[in-house]
Amino acid sequence: MRAVGVIFRRELAAYLRSPIGYIVAAVVLLLGGLLFYAQALGPAAGERLSGDVLARFIYNASGLTAIAACALTIRLIAEERQQGTQVLLNTSPIRDWEIVLGKFLSALVFLTGITVITLYMPALIFVNGKVSIGHILVGYLGLTLMGSAVLAIGLFATALTRHQLVAAAVAAVVTGTMFLFWPLAQIVDPPLSRVFAGLALHGRHFRGFQGGLLHLRDVIYYLAVTYFFLLAAVKVMEAKRWE
Repeated sequence: MRAVGVIFRRELAAYLRSPIGYIVAAVVLLLGGLLFYAQALGPAAGERLSGDVLARFIYNASGLTAIAACALTIRLIAEERQQGTQVLLNTSPIRDWEIVLGKFLSALVFLTGITVITLYMPALIFVNGKVSIGHILVGYLGLTLMGSAVLAIGLFATALTRHQLVAAAVAAVVTGTMFLFWPLAQIVDPPLSRVFAGLALHGRHFRGFQGGLLHLRDVIYYLAVTYFFLLAAVKVMEAKRWE
């Protein structure tokens, strides 16, 4: 696990040194703040219950989290190939799963840090209303789990190619498709509707977190998606090592 720690610290430091991390954080906070103002502090805010305002905030935050996760991962492995440092990693005594895990953990910690900073927004609801602390915690747990799943998808995409734009496109297509499974589930007949609903990255599995309800099946789903795409990224790197 020492190798994982080395990769983790290296990548986390890269986020803190490079502008991409700060740009992603600024965009998430700006858009999140504007959406929160429109729904919680704007002219129509008095017509909504505090719980509904929090649920809408978590819903909006989930979309921003997914976009941020895609943006944070596109450079992780593709950039190594562009700069030629992937050869050094391949010839060092570090296994592929350690590289993937270290990079994933660094992106997850950075993304979680951005998410935690947004806590001041739901805290503002207490000024004119009242919400459950449990609702906030469950909602943020859902954001973290969904963010980890999208990060794993992004890592898989960036392992496929050396071009960051191609990696971004692949990550966006895969993530967008898994988001679209939920609306598709509403218009097709069984058993496809159940299959699409079960695979959807949003909708069925995130709805509980949005409403402050914690279901074990939803936690398992996001962990399974994360594991699947991290494993796929490892297998892709193992295959490319022998090219």
